[in-house]
Amino acid sequence: MKLHLNTYRTLLGEKKVYEIIDKKESQFVIYQNNEPTFFVDLYDLSVESNSMMNSLVLCAKRTIPEVLELINRKNNIQLSVPKISRFGIHKKIKSEIVEVNLSYLPENWLDYSL
Repeated sequence: MKLHLNTYRTLLGEKKVYEIIDKKESQFVIYQNNEPTFFVDLYDLSVESNSMMNSLVLCAKRTIPEVLELINRKNNIQLSVPKISRFGIHKKIKSEIVEVNLSYLPENWLDYSL
């Protein structure tokens, strides 16, 4: 999958963030241990893990960070959605397109009873 690798200058230094080209509001790059690892599209219901995330986020009216926190606690892992800056102050200084191999979230991590 091709992603933008954007470098931002923030108050805390430079930060590199992978972002989806032509991103939709339902698409997310999920990081595991601060590396881009998974891709989620809440409206692509042809993939079972996306369907399960759709239920956990949209049907349960939770945010992606809330659901990821539940998954992290249950499975003892570290998933996150990157934030560019905690303070909202940032400046893009570099952008390049890179090829990254992202998979879907494992179904055994997702449980409708979270």
